[in-house]
Amino acid sequence: MAAEGALAASPLQWSEISRHVWETQYRDAAAGERSIDATWSRVASAAASADGGAGAADAGRAFHEILRGFRFLPGGRILAGAGTAAVRTLANCFVMGPIGDSIEGIFTRLKESAVTMQWGGGIGCDFSTLRPSGATAQTSGSIASGPVSFMRIWDAMCGTLLSTGARRGAMMATLRCDHPDIEAFVNVKREAGQLRNFNLSVQVTDEFMRALAANEDWPLLFPREPGDTEGDCVDIRWPGYDVSVPCRVWRRVPARELWRRIVDSAYDSAEPGVLFVDRINRENNLWYREHITSTNPCGEVPLPPNGACTLGSLNLPTFVRSPFGVRAEVDFAALEGTVATAVRFLDDIVTLSKYPLPEQRAQAHATRRIGLGVTGLADALCMLGLGYGSDAGTAAAALVQERIRDAAYRASIALATEKGAFPAFERDAYLAGPFVARLPADIRDGIAQHGVRNSHLLAVAPTGTISLLANNVSSGVEPIFSVESERKVLDASGERQTYRVVDYAAAWWRRERHGPLPATFVTAAELPPDAHLAMLAALQPY
Repeated sequence: MAAEGALAASPLQWSEISRHVWETQYRDAAAGERSIDATWSRVASAAASADGGAGAADAGRAFHEILRGFRFLPGGRILAGAGTAAVRTLANCFVMGPIGDSIEGIFTRLKESAVTMQWGGGIGCDFSTLRPSGATAQTSGSIASGPVSFMRIWDAMCGTLLSTGARRGAMMATLRCDHPDIEAFVNVKREAGQLRNFNLSVQVTDEFMRALAANEDWPLLFPREPGDTEGDCVDIRWPGYDVSVPCRVWRRVPARELWRRIVDSAYDSAEPGVLFVDRINRENNLWYREHITSTNPCGEVPLPPNGACTLGSLNLPTFVRSPFGVRAEVDFAALEGTVATAVRFLDDIVTLSKYPLPEQRAQAHATRRIGLGVTGLADALCMLGLGYGSDAGTAAAALVQERIRDAAYRASIALATEKGAFPAFERDAYLAGPFVARLPADIRDGIAQHGVRNSHLLAVAPTGTISLLANNVSSGVEPIFSVESERKVLDASGERQTYRVVDYAAAWWRRERHGPLPATFVTAAELPPDAHLAMLAALQPY
């Protein structure tokens, strides 16, 4: 690797924007880091320290090797915090505990949210527990202002924290599709300047989708207070409760009218997204002990209350042999070997990390969740001579993701034989989960015999900043955004700096092959919506 930190086996020099990202986001200036390799050494040594004993040195060397070649890119909190003196969490993703439906409960959770964000974590919050606008509290007689009003307080908190540093805060707010204030939630971002620090997602249930298909009216509900006998009542599992509770029907709306509101608002303002929450809970490996109602800010990691997850991504272009040639192929042996090392790395980070709240630490250590993903998929397909959106490209991507899945679970089984399964592991219940039931027979047999170290292993994050660090590889599993573009990034003082950036695969082609780009270089704007959906559908089973 060149001193600047160029990609392994790459003809490209480390770009100006990559250096800027390193200097402003990840370099430990207090320790005098002078090169990206010093950062890799710091992070590798810190992670390996969790292995302890004689194995730490071997682990540190293995970690450094996959980092220095840019084959594995840890999440930003890990790069910025591991091995430094700063008080930071190394987990990128959190979901906060249930928000109590009282002033004390609301502001306790607000304080905990602020502390978690101050430590560097992005958060998700389910506001479904808050009573709807206009409801009267029987104990105090006060009139509720509704969940959207309290989201504005979270939004102001996040904006205030952002003003104290260069790193943008990130939050996800979710609300059930049958909450009486769902229409206000769906429409809120149509107003300029509203909830700018939030992403929004509607929790969409299977029952709503059934009502939508049947063109039925849809009941909007909220748990009854003791002594309330007004209106119709249904029993339902509601966020904040461990069992079904009686819920009062406030009113009914046509399911298709509500869906149209969601679709129109998403088209006009890019919000809200949707979470198919019943599918999430069915597919959850820990279906037997968790009920999930929210995700981290970008939606790639559904988490239970107080859940946390550490992230890292495999940089797929670095595993392409003979790029752009007639013999271009994925080096699966190198990929699977890197997966095994990356799983150990992320498991060590779970141990090494500090957590803002004791409940978060307890949840993380009980489940040892990690989120190993990929980045640079579109660039890797170009280097293989495959078009993003083509049948061949989609099939190749699915094969890569399947091989990563299997290598990750095999590595976690091996870790379980060495260090023990995650504490919340229950063999029969875990093996009965739908995702685990679809794993190859040898993996299921290994889990049955030895357990598995990590309850969850895979997640595909957007990887915006770490992809810039790696010479602007295409982000995550998205298409190439643009062959060339201008990117504005924050400097250490919070001011925006503009850089001209070139897609990694395109820069490689121009340096090594010259001439017009091949037809496989298609950008996001050139692809039909179905091509985006087809890629997601191909990858998500794995």
